[in-house]
Amino acid sequence: MVGIKCLHTQNNERRLFPTRNVIYIEQHRLKLLRRQAAIRFGLAAVLIPIILYALAGTLNYWQGWLYWTILVIPMLVAVIHLLKSDPELLERRIKYREKEKEQQAIVSIGSIVFIAGFIAIAIDLRLHGLDIVPTGWILIADLGIFLGYLLILWVFKKNSYASRTIEVVEGQGVITTGPYAIIRHPMYLGVLVIYLMTPIALGSWLAVPIFALLIPIIVWRIIAEEKMLLRDLPGYSEYCQERRYRLLPHIW
Repeated sequence: MVGIKCLHTQNNERRLFPTRNVIYIEQHRLKLLRRQAAIRFGLAAVLIPIILYALAGTLNYWQGWLYWTILVIPMLVAVIHLLKSDPELLERRIKYREKEKEQQAIVSIGSIVFIAGFIAIAIDLRLHGLDIVPTGWILIADLGIFLGYLLILWVFKKNSYASRTIEVVEGQGVITTGPYAIIRHPMYLGVLVIYLMTPIALGSWLAVPIFALLIPIIVWRIIAEEKMLLRDLPGYSEYCQERRYRLLPHIW
């Protein structure tokens, strides 16, 4: 861990006790992180089926169970991998509280739209049944969700500073490799694909326009985030000049 490395000196005997103390702190922090991850992602795995039942009014809802599988399995793999390889990234991903007021407003509006989208799915399923969307479209949407997850995992592999909240931490640098060699905000692209494919995967056309409202919200978040990055992250201005496109190559 970074804290242990910072204490390495030539006089090992004089720094022995502080080093052990830092090791204890880091182990305690990692134990707490494991507990938080188990609780949060365990709750997600349990709550998603409850939400799906509330949407459809039945457990005989294969579209929902397939959606649950595609969400939970990559999530579980990612959590286990990050606990072993990059616990600090996982710790950043667990944070939810935004520091910037503009980002707080964006998250609040996005949450309202997200909830409204799921309410629309429930209304659509109750009024028109579970089989309005053809199976082929559902499978294509699920594939899109899975590919969106893979893109996010690729971002995690390349960018250890991919926090859930918008912030610049000490030692953070500009990432220019992997998906960042193509666009400036690849994780938002993965998230947007997941959001847009969700109503189709769950068997609803009615909710698609509501989930599409998340597009301008994510665009707003990107623009606000870049203002902060240009202000606080050294080298980001040069990176923006080299990588012109934020979200979609040759479009924006």
